[in-house]
Amino acid sequence: MQTTQRKEANGATQSGENTAEGVGPNVVTRAQLIDLLNEDLAGEYQAIISYVIYSQVLKGAQYMKIAMELEKHAGEELSHALIISKQIDYLGGMPTTQPKPVKTSEKAEEMLRFDLTNENNTVRRYRQRIRQCEALGEYAMAEQIRQILIQEQDHQIDLATALGINVPDVSKE
Repeated sequence: MQTTQRKEANGATQSGENTAEGVGPNVVTRAQLIDLLNEDLAGEYQAIISYVIYSQVLKGAQYMKIAMELEKHAGEELSHALIISKQIDYLGGMPTTQPKPVKTSEKAEEMLRFDLTNENNTVRRYRQRIRQCEALGEYAMAEQIRQILIQEQDHQIDLATALGINVPDVSKE
C-alpha cells in the first residue's frame, strides 16, 4: 500500500493512500497533478518525435495516406505539449524537458502498432486526468485536456484504420 504525503501551500501536510482502499486514483494533490502532467508532457514529446520520424520513414503505397496523417499528428502533439506545459506552469510546476523513449522499427506495421499503443495509453491517462482535475475543482484545466482527448481519440482511429483493425476499447483496461 503506497501512502503519499505532500506539504500544501498553507503548511499543512496531506496524506492519502492511492489504492482501492484509500482515496482512489481520482483524488490527487496539486503537487501530484503536476507530476502526472509532467508524465503526460513527456508522452507528448515522445509522440512528436515518433510522428516526425514515422511519417518520413514509412514506405510503400499502402502507407502514403497514413504518413501524411502522421505529419499532421506531429503538429497536433506539439500543440498538446504547449497546452500541458501551460497547465503545469499554472499549477506552479516546471515543465519537464525529457521525452519518454521512442521505439523504432524497420517494419511499418510495427511502427504503427507502437503509435497505437502509445495513443491508447494517452487516451486512458487523459480520461483519468480530467477526473483528477475536476476533483480538484480545476474545471478549465479539465476542459483543456478534454479538447486534447478529442484529438488523441482521432489519432487512435487513424492508426487503427491504417492497421485494418477496430479501435481498441481502453475503457475496460
